[in-house]
Amino acid sequence: MNKTASNNDAGGSSAGWTVRLGESPIVGTAIHSGTDVGRSCRSFMRLSDPDRLREEDPFTERFIADFPTQIIVHRSRFQVDLNRAREAAVYRSPDQCWGLEVWQGQPAEEIVEESLSFHDAFYSELNHVLANIEKRYGRFVLVDVHSYNHRRDGPEAMPTSREVAPDINIGTSSMDRQRWAPVVDAFIETLRGHHFNGGPLDVRENVSFQGKGEQTRFVHANFPETGCAIAVEFKKIFMDEWSGEPDWGAIERLRAMLASTIPVLESALRGMQ
Repeated sequence: MNKTASNNDAGGSSAGWTVRLGESPIVGTAIHSGTDVGRSCRSFMRLSDPDRLREEDPFTERFIADFPTQIIVHRSRFQVDLNRAREAAVYRSPDQCWGLEVWQGQPAEEIVEESLSFHDAFYSELNHVLANIEKRYGRFVLVDVHSYNHRRDGPEAMPTSREVAPDINIGTSSMDRQRWAPVVDAFIETLRGHHFNGGPLDVRENVSFQGKGEQTRFVHANFPETGCAIAVEFKKIFMDEWSGEPDWGAIERLRAMLASTIPVLESALRGMQ
């Protein structure tokens, strides 16, 4: 069953996010994959499209394409960041977003209000979707997929050291790690069993990111005993982060690796019962 939720503004996509409901307690989300910026907002933006796109998470919706339930956000994080707390969801200063100047001056109050309404509506919808899954299955796992840059000094510069930049970073700091160990450990070990570009996939926990985003916090605060939200950050080894050019072969291989965790997660949840 597919469901599209709309939250309209003066421009961009008429659908703020898409929810596709499936027959499983496993949910995949791509809340930073969107690039849409409303027309009313764009006229106030100083940030260029290439700079904006570089800090978004393009193609992450492809990584969750095999998940039974999918939540994909189409709105750009530079209009409203759903992975920040409500009071920080609209970037007002460069220190909130990698030193970037997003706005020409402060964003207009009507833009802030519309953006915060979007934030409220999304989390109301998320709560509704997850409560129904909880009612049906007892427990659920939400895999919160993002991506991150590792060539910040320029396209020709040395990438960030692998020591601090795993291929996949698993963030777990907001969860009861002991409670959800059977689920998280099985998830990580399944991913580590794959190879990518001639070597084992480098999957580590809480290295470059710790899973402190708003969506995982929301899940663990509102479903403390029944909801496990795992933050997954893919290093941009599947694209050129400066030109935006995707490597579709790499994207499909990583998609298949993530899809291989779905039956493992379902089995781990059954084991907890």
